[in-house]
Amino acid sequence: MQNTAKQNTIAKPFLKWAGGKTQLIPVIEQYLPKEIEKINDLTYIEPFIGSGAIFFWFIQKFNIKKAVINDINTDLINVYKTIKAKPEELITILNAIESDYYGLNFEEEKRNFFLNIRTKFNFKTDDITENSAFFIFLNRTCFNGLYRVNSKNLFNVPFGKYARPKISDPLNILAISKLLQDITILNGDYTETVKYIGKKSFFYFDPPYKPISKTSSFNAYAKGEFGDEQQNRLADFTELLTKKKHLWLLSNSDPKNLNPADLFFDDLYDKPSNTILRVKAKRMINSNAQKRGEINEILIMNYQLT
Repeated sequence: MQNTAKQNTIAKPFLKWAGGKTQLIPVIEQYLPKEIEKINDLTYIEPFIGSGAIFFWFIQKFNIKKAVINDINTDLINVYKTIKAKPEELITILNAIESDYYGLNFEEEKRNFFLNIRTKFNFKTDDITENSAFFIFLNRTCFNGLYRVNSKNLFNVPFGKYARPKISDPLNILAISKLLQDITILNGDYTETVKYIGKKSFFYFDPPYKPISKTSSFNAYAKGEFGDEQQNRLADFTELLTKKKHLWLLSNSDPKNLNPADLFFDDLYDKPSNTILRVKAKRMINSNAQKRGEINEILIMNYQLT
């Protein structure tokens, strides 16, 4: 991957995303391993890509030999693949959807338009490009940019009541497409990414978060949940990477926001090689506006800070 930072200076996340990491970039940059900038053949791997805020920032800042992104969410990965392979076709469809949406004058008309697209998205055709456009539209117009599915794997987030959201962003899509040309895009279990490690690899993990309240559970991100058993499995995977001498950093919610005595992650990642930090982050997805605001999140890494 040659000189990525100079070739792509404007590529940024194309999705709104609950729990997106844009706001944490300055903090994550502060706690990256010091040797990152000195590694000339670094492989960057992000097994839970989501909206890719850290991915877009990281590969445009550092000298990356290769990069691998993965997600279990097939619809999401199909959007990345579509942007990589067919950006112009995607832009054409998004432009048409945006024009139709902006032409509606009343909220009820916009809601019905949203519900119609949601139905089409849930009962897909074989047109992956069209489905990808529907995904982006729903993300830009649903409540708070959530992605949630029910037990039948159907997207069920309600309408977000936005009058003129940005649905089509041609310049960014073209920039992302250029950026993705040298990126390996996977759709499967995160453990499969170990097959793509290089001589020196850095993993960033942003898994579905452990719920931070008794009523907030946004981990129905794909069919099935990412519960404590999955968190334990992920911890085992990070330990495997440590044994292979690869670097990793993981972010998650802090259970102590709900219960100060909850040391779930402190106990789970209690290894001599690991460092556990609590950092401030803003959460804006609570349905109760009074409960939105600054809370702690956890950063865990398998290296010591100097």
